[in-house]
Amino acid sequence: MLSKVLSSTLIGIDGFKIIVEVDISQGLPAFDIVGLPDSAVKESKDRVRTAIKNSNINMPVKRVTINLAPANIRKEGPAFDLPIAVGILACIEAIKEDSFKDTMIIGELSLDGSVKPVNGVLPMLHTGKELGIKKYIVPYDNIDEAGLVSDINVIGIKNLSELIDHLNGKNIIKPININIDNLLKNDTLKNDFDFLDVKGQENVKRALEIAAAGMHNIVMVGPPGSGKTMMAKRIPSILPDISFDESIEITKIYSVSGILQNKNSLVTKRPFRAPHHTISKSAMVGGGRLPKPGEVSLSHNGVLFLDELPEFSRSVLEELRQPLEDGQVNISRVNGTMTFPANLMLVAAMNPCPCGFYGYSDKCNCSQNAISKYLGKISGPLLDRIYIQVEASAVNYEDLDMNTKTESSKDIKDRVILAQKIQIERYKNDGIYFNSQLTASLIEKYCILGEAEREILKGVFDRLQLSARAYHKILKIARTIADLEECENIGVTHIAEAVQLRNLDRKFMF
Repeated sequence: MLSKVLSSTLIGIDGFKIIVEVDISQGLPAFDIVGLPDSAVKESKDRVRTAIKNSNINMPVKRVTINLAPANIRKEGPAFDLPIAVGILACIEAIKEDSFKDTMIIGELSLDGSVKPVNGVLPMLHTGKELGIKKYIVPYDNIDEAGLVSDINVIGIKNLSELIDHLNGKNIIKPININIDNLLKNDTLKNDFDFLDVKGQENVKRALEIAAAGMHNIVMVGPPGSGKTMMAKRIPSILPDISFDESIEITKIYSVSGILQNKNSLVTKRPFRAPHHTISKSAMVGGGRLPKPGEVSLSHNGVLFLDELPEFSRSVLEELRQPLEDGQVNISRVNGTMTFPANLMLVAAMNPCPCGFYGYSDKCNCSQNAISKYLGKISGPLLDRIYIQVEASAVNYEDLDMNTKTESSKDIKDRVILAQKIQIERYKNDGIYFNSQLTASLIEKYCILGEAEREILKGVFDRLQLSARAYHKILKIARTIADLEECENIGVTHIAEAVQLRNLDRKFMF
């Protein structure tokens, strides 16, 4: 007898519909799985056979053949356990095939018949919805994640016996119902870090405010102990609020990567990733035989913080050039090309030399060769993509006075949110959220300059010998500064401040 069950696999961070075909026929006892399965899928036969037996159902002593169609797509992971079991149960008439018609089934089986959670449920269900599939059966521990997809019918099951009773109509399981609109509003997570703790460094805090408002890349350069890392850790407290669509994009990536917390299915905060400088290229941008997202994709719609920037391998840093420019990572393998989103805000901190005091103190005894070698890891093309370059000078004793008043993260975030609302309204028909995402054509549309602004920008362009990319970066940042001041048009002061945010590459690098 033959039965067919709908299921899904992952290609990159997208789901792909798979039809699990099960045939049980006369012949020597065997259990074969075909259709480009990986090791985890091949091992399904042992898990499925034992799970069915421990669910008090006799497994037929016949020839069982499983085909995962289409056969030219590589299948990986244990998510096919449950659909294979359902197909076998239908073949031996333990359940009726009509009971799971047009239903996508996903889940891993334990030997005792219990159903375990799997990675990537959210993108699988998203793809299924786009294909018109309305009914889904997923592991009970994945139901919060599955409930993020609207207008579909999802049930979560705990074990195989429970699923059999449900499909036979003995004990119907009700579909889940999650109030998606309240998920972001009910987020009670608080930041442990606040800019109230930061004394002095007003110029750096202003630069971070601009960077956060427009999601611009920024690098802080200064001696040890000037507060670079301290301020970077407080950036999440001033980031603009995340929209539901952005949250879904991040949650899909985290689901595929297997780092999504079951009790907090929706990622409701912008990511803040801070990898160590010993990270490899594949861990940074993604990769592997079957490519998985790297840190740049896990930072999507959030922040990637690289502390001690020159300590990272030059080859790793060069890998960042394409994601920073395109907002995505393209990874090619023999089986095809996968694209991972990587629209992030890069925040970097670095010392000006190996000892950290070059240009700030007589303590520095680094040779010019050592300084050049240290800074040489940061190439010109990479630096050109990090437009905001701010100097974090050593803090004075007066700045550390306990009575010195500083702005809180809430005060800064209020201005950032106001600028965000202006950008969302402006770009509502353009498919972007922030000024950093402006394309060349959109810059011409939204960054209109007057005669005075054109003259000052022309002088800066010629004097500093800027690239076309740097020219566009100035306009994007000037647009953000204007938004922070609630100005409709970019003015001379906005251009001037944007230019002032790019001077460290000439002070330390050239």
